[in-house]
Amino acid sequence: MESVNRIDPAMPVGAYQTYSITAPRDAAVVTACEQVACPAWANGWDSVIDERTELGQQQAAYIRGQSRRTFREMKTDGLTVFRFEAHQRCFEEHRTRPEIYLVRDGDWRGNPTGRKRQHTRPADWVEDMTENQGRIVDLQQKG
Repeated sequence: MESVNRIDPAMPVGAYQTYSITAPRDAAVVTACEQVACPAWANGWDSVIDERTELGQQQAAYIRGQSRRTFREMKTDGLTVFRFEAHQRCFEEHRTRPEIYLVRDGDWRGNPTGRKRQHTRPADWVEDMTENQGRIVDLQQKG
């Protein structure tokens, strides 16, 4: 294992906060199209269905009666084209690894207070870190 070179901290461990993003190993969760930048979600998509087959009839019936998605229907060369609008869930089941957005007191030497909090949204974690960095800059400017 490689040794880590660290600069000696200028302040006690309690004067620091650590921001981290981690992902549990071997864990995957079903996630929304928007979160995985699904092209069908972003741009819309076409589903071409051959209603001359039993499978095609079942697919078309599902789209028309149960899919709860917005589409336009067109017939072409014996096939039915369902054109779906953008920004709605596609028919894929997307999976992704969950991310844990954590803020804890302390640094690599430990967490003396034991205090930590987990943000549920990445934007909240970024906002928290940005505000913390702003406080540090203000303190530096004050001397």
